[in-house]
Amino acid sequence: MKGSGAAELDVIDRWDAGVGWLAYPAETMQRASHAVAVDGDVWVLDPLDADGVDELLEEFGDVAGVVCCLDRHKRDCAAIANRHDVPVFLPEWMTGVADAFDAPTRRFGRSLADTGFRSIRIRNSTVPPWQEVGLYAPPGDDPEEDPVAGTLYVPEAVGTCSYFRTDQERLGVHPMLRLFPPRAALEGLRPERILVGHGEGVMEDAHRELRAALERSRSETPSLYLKTLKSAVLG
Repeated sequence: MKGSGAAELDVIDRWDAGVGWLAYPAETMQRASHAVAVDGDVWVLDPLDADGVDELLEEFGDVAGVVCCLDRHKRDCAAIANRHDVPVFLPEWMTGVADAFDAPTRRFGRSLADTGFRSIRIRNSTVPPWQEVGLYAPPGDDPEEDPVAGTLYVPEAVGTCSYFRTDQERLGVHPMLRLFPPRAALEGLRPERILVGHGEGVMEDAHRELRAALERSRSETPSLYLKTLKSAVLG
């Protein structure tokens, strides 16, 4: 599921105000990292490190912070934060995570500093342990003036890698959340692009794909589980 050994930078989701990358392109989990730029400040989201990451970030500005949006996505947040002398940012309500980072940490509340991204509490449960925050910059009137507007980042609840999706889906709900999709958190949002923590982003018709993923989550569950079973049996 997870790649190991030497990382290999594979750039994905490049757009005017950001970029994503896979550090292990061949792995099943397709762990994706992202950077978004706001007025020359670069915010790095749930990153995995690889040769060439710093040069990629420099294309968009100076790193202002590294953000951990899922309690399980510690990844290489501390290493990249320390290299750029910035804190790791955490939601104010996320517990049991700060001490795991060998780097300074800072909390954020309803919004991520002055980026224009508001935080969305997607899940906060103890069974199973799962603390996840999404970041959403609502669409604006002028994309050239505010290029991050319309961007939604979801680290885990939805994704595009193969084990999140049936063959009929571009975006799928996490297999563990299929029967109880995060409608309360995500329904009604109208993103123009969706960046995810697993797989390439959805850069066109994003709000339609999000709505379809939430609406079809339960009905498509048997198809997804059957697909996963066949993959496990047949290799």
